[in-house]
Amino acid sequence: MKEFLNTVILDNPVRDYLMLIGVLLFVSFIKRYVSKSFAAILFRLVRHWSPQLDEKDFVNLLLRPLEYFLLLVTFMVTIDKFTFPQALNVYVYNRIKLQDVTNTLLSLALSMSIIWIMLRLIDFIALVLQHKADLTEDKTDNQFVVFFRDFFKAIILILGAIAFIRILFGNGLVEKIVAGLGIGAAALALAAKESIENLIGSFIIFFDKPFRVGDTVKVDSFQGTVEKIGLRSTRLRTLEKTFVTVPNKKMVDSILDNLSLRTQQRVALRLELGTDAPSEKVYSLLQDIRQLLKNNPDILDNYVVNLNDFTKDTYVIQIVFNTYLVDGLQYAALRETVNLAVIRLLEEKELKLPSTVTNVTVNNNENNEG
Repeated sequence: MKEFLNTVILDNPVRDYLMLIGVLLFVSFIKRYVSKSFAAILFRLVRHWSPQLDEKDFVNLLLRPLEYFLLLVTFMVTIDKFTFPQALNVYVYNRIKLQDVTNTLLSLALSMSIIWIMLRLIDFIALVLQHKADLTEDKTDNQFVVFFRDFFKAIILILGAIAFIRILFGNGLVEKIVAGLGIGAAALALAAKESIENLIGSFIIFFDKPFRVGDTVKVDSFQGTVEKIGLRSTRLRTLEKTFVTVPNKKMVDSILDNLSLRTQQRVALRLELGTDAPSEKVYSLLQDIRQLLKNNPDILDNYVVNLNDFTKDTYVIQIVFNTYLVDGLQYAALRETVNLAVIRLLEEKELKLPSTVTNVTVNNNENNEG
């Protein structure tokens, strides 16, 4: 048995291979328990950030990346004791040997697992902040969390890409890239001018808050409800239920009307009566309309009802009032109520709107040829 264990296969004794297999199998069995325990310890350290957060949510975020990280680290530490077989250490491409390829692949795998864990940690922080944002009525806080979650994830991915370049091509290329950034920064800034302006616009939107998620806004010819504020653009759901994407630069630079922030709505009606209406009835109608507006609790006191103008065919009555009702359905219902009440007053006083008569002239002249 001892001779078998000491038998050398590919420059390493059988004992080392069995040890490697045993360690990997052992870690495979306990990796879930160890990962859960480690995640639970981390959760206890950050529990005070959000007491309402369930431990299961945090563990589920980190469980898989921690398992792969633990298994990979165990494999790398164990395999480090091995001697790479010279029979397999052949040239793969030019001066690159198989051992260099395997070392590079292991380094890439380790880097990917670390990046994976960092991305999940960002997701956890975003989850904590999301719970806190749900406690407030302002929906912009929720979008703010999503925005910075994506922003920091993008930074981690960029750093990860630099790490991959370093592993694959060495420090020399990374230094050249960093040095080249000074020269190429201006060209990159010009090429990405619109994207940078939109990114700056998104920061302005979040900090200046000209509008929030859920607000109804009008910018240029577009009107709709803000559903999402992203790194580059803002998404609007229009009245026709279409989904419009507007660059953040335009949302900041254009004249934007936030309809959700208005405190009152103005109603202006124009009522025309025929000139055959007696002045007494016109005066009585004006008084009744004023009383009608006064008795309506949804109409503010600063209303205007007057005989605004008259022509040879009509008397023009102007009705202007303000209301606190800014919701579309309530506002439409109020206008309907006032309009029906005015129509009933016209019927009671036997006043009619002027009718339009169209005169048609027929040309009967005919040219007869004999």
